[in-house]
Amino acid sequence: MPADSTSQTTSFADMRFADFLAAVAAKSPAPGGGAVASASGALASALAQMVVSYSIGKKDLLEQQEELRLAAGKLERARAMFLELADEDAAAYSQLNALQKLPPGDARRAAELPEAQRLAVQVPQSVAATAIDLLRMFEQLARISNRYLRSDLGIAADLAEATVRAAQWNVRINAEGLAPGAKAEVERDCARSEAEASERRDRVRKSCAV
Repeated sequence: MPADSTSQTTSFADMRFADFLAAVAAKSPAPGGGAVASASGALASALAQMVVSYSIGKKDLLEQQEELRLAAGKLERARAMFLELADEDAAAYSQLNALQKLPPGDARRAAELPEAQRLAVQVPQSVAATAIDLLRMFEQLARISNRYLRSDLGIAADLAEATVRAAQWNVRINAEGLAPGAKAEVERDCARSEAEASERRDRVRKSCAV
């Protein structure tokens, strides 16, 4: 499904988890793939935060405490960013969808559609980029965090890599309306991002292997 369109006024950050799942399951265009991709990234951030929380204050990690505290702050911001991006994705696709429904010769459609298409691609690209930043951080955390939570960090890495792939579905579908050259560049960017995410996820998994 393309990035989401929604008429809701409540931020995804304010929804109960059960309500969010029910809304995803409902026969409606939103929340859909865009929100789910961002939610996966937020879960990855939260799970890694738990790993860091169990690492801060450990006597055998005293030399890593400053790095861990910095990581805790970055993960908190990433979690919030994913939720903001879920809302931005919904708004971007809502605008794109409204313009696409206008007649081909409509003046407003001609004037506003290119920017709406660009934004509908840019937001899921930001989701993917934020998830790759997470994976870079997880590579560092695998070396300095509580070894008893290796499986949790590994799961967080899997979720972050899945976030990249999920976001790229929306990037590609929303890029359909771009000019051929721009569309080709978007596809190259998607391929690079997916390759990097996979490689970094594999390195985290290797570091976390029991």
